[in-house]
Amino acid sequence: METMDSTGGAHPAADGRLTCTLCPHACRLRTGETGFCRARWNDGGVIRAKNYGRLTALALDPIEKKPLHHFHPGSCILSVGSFGCNLACPFCQNADIAMANDQIETEYVAPARLAALAEELRHQPRGNLGVAFTYNEPLIGIEYIMDTAPLLHAAGLAVVLVTNGMISAEPLMRLLPHVDAMNIDLKGWQPDFYRRLGGDLAAVKHTIARAVKSCHVEVTTLVIPDQNDSAGDMEEEALWLASLSPDLPLHISRYFPRWHENTPATPIETIERLAAIARKHLRFVHKGNC
Repeated sequence: METMDSTGGAHPAADGRLTCTLCPHACRLRTGETGFCRARWNDGGVIRAKNYGRLTALALDPIEKKPLHHFHPGSCILSVGSFGCNLACPFCQNADIAMANDQIETEYVAPARLAALAEELRHQPRGNLGVAFTYNEPLIGIEYIMDTAPLLHAAGLAVVLVTNGMISAEPLMRLLPHVDAMNIDLKGWQPDFYRRLGGDLAAVKHTIARAVKSCHVEVTTLVIPDQNDSAGDMEEEALWLASLSPDLPLHISRYFPRWHENTPATPIETIERLAAIARKHLRFVHKGNC
């Protein structure tokens, strides 16, 4: 029998491996092994994040770029990314860092240093709302978020996540009190589609449903021709989101060829059609990249 420790791992099983319990992959790792996400590993009997504080990207962005259109609109936010992801989307828009491992060039930024930088930017002409953990999948570096968030809140700054929502229930509940806003990808409505990406639709739906009760949430669906663009799926997705709140904003975004996906770009007409369906159930439906 395995028992949890405070790092989100487990004590060794009979075969000597640890289970990383952060997300539904539940990677079972021998000492020195790294999980599916390329960031979490078994460090001598403790599950740790190799990407802790190791930043690959840092920029002051408009909050609308996250996209968050209903959370302090008109503000800027310090956006930071690391490396790794617990999905394997062939259409990944940030594959150079999300699909990278610890061999990528990074700069270590301690939580206190990041909070201090965010505070400094607050007094610049463009201002700064807080920190958005984004670009790669931030949840696989949950420890860094948990250590940085109290420092940001103490300075009156916001904590924002741009995430795929692939996290298990227990770590999600530990994280949510530290988060002010999230944009969560709902990549499709069919479990088979999620499985092709290495994901779990039920886990993502659980994340959205719990986060809506705790912080500001907006949802993004990237529409890919002939993969997740059916009218029926959008009808069901919008109905489900509306059951959580008809005021839950939905961003329906246009896909462009990226990384390993060469399908032609989503026709604007498809985005218009799906947005019209979603608007039957949701008050705030935004069209992205049109």
